Amino acid sequence: MNRSLKIIMVVLLFGLLIMVRSYEDDLFYDPLIRFFKVDHSTQMLPEFDIWKLLMNVALRFFMNTTISLLILWILFMKKEIIKISALLYSAVFVVLLMAFIFLIYSKEMGGHLALFYVRRFLIQPLFLLLLIPAFYFQKKI
Repeated sequence: MNRSLKIIMVVLLFGLLIMVRSYEDDLFYDPLIRFFKVDHSTQMLPEFDIWKLLMNVALRFFMNTTISLLILWILFMKKEIIKISALLYSAVFVVLLMAFIFLIYSKEMGGHLALFYVRRFLIQPLFLLLLIPAFYFQKKI
């Protein structure tokens, strides 16, 4: 694959990640979006359907993961990198989802900062921003 085609495909896939973020209110059930946009430091979590929230967080994670793996494939074209990345994404998902569930059920007033960051890692493709430089660094060595 030539370089200009790779750049175009990566830009399009990043655009897809941006679209997932832009249309999050229409695509996913997540009452915590509005909750974290206001001063939540002294409030209780809003009422929500826990199973619906978990399924939508998981769906969003898998959508972002699929797009991220496609980006990694286009950038590196190595099966080993995709296998390692998929394994890392799976492990991160299990650990963060367990932490997310624990933090939701430990509903204290305030103290939602940990929940905010765990949720952020689940719904945003932040892990991709760590993997790309790591694999480029590995490639250089």
